[in-house]
Amino acid sequence: MLPIAAAGLAFVAPATPAQAALGPDAASCRAGSSQPAVLVNVSGFKSRSGRVRVQIYNSSNFLVKGQRVRRIDLPVTGGSMPICVALPGPSTYAIAVRHDTDGDNKSGDWSDGGGFSRNPKLSLLKLKPSFSQVAVPVGNGVRSLNVVLNYRQGFSVGPVAKS
Repeated sequence: MLPIAAAGLAFVAPATPAQAALGPDAASCRAGSSQPAVLVNVSGFKSRSGRVRVQIYNSSNFLVKGQRVRRIDLPVTGGSMPICVALPGPSTYAIAVRHDTDGDNKSGDWSDGGGFSRNPKLSLLKLKPSFSQVAVPVGNGVRSLNVVLNYRQGFSVGPVAKS
């Protein structure tokens, strides 16, 4: 699913419902919305090309192919993208993000990047965290969170270094 995903503990400005959310569910992240939704601020893109995919899972289907709760695919538009995802109800969810750098929609490309909610520490030997490492509770309303993308860099994975 995510060929390369590791998380740094890099901090970015928190996403807020006041930001212009992207995606087909953008209206669900407007200020004052009582619909369960997550506003995922995706940052750390290696390039401004390809596509970004945000997938939502619950504990029983975490990272099982085709078993996601919700998925949003968008073209990469900039250095940071606030992507809104409406949810079916309050619960505990995990968010997985993938940057398909060449937009070919194929997993396994070493140049692709990825990340998870709560930005867990991963390595080349352990690319997939447990559900408990990435789980976030979502109630009625919008839950904002940050996901920093990570890419293969030699024999390790991590956020792209800022120049």
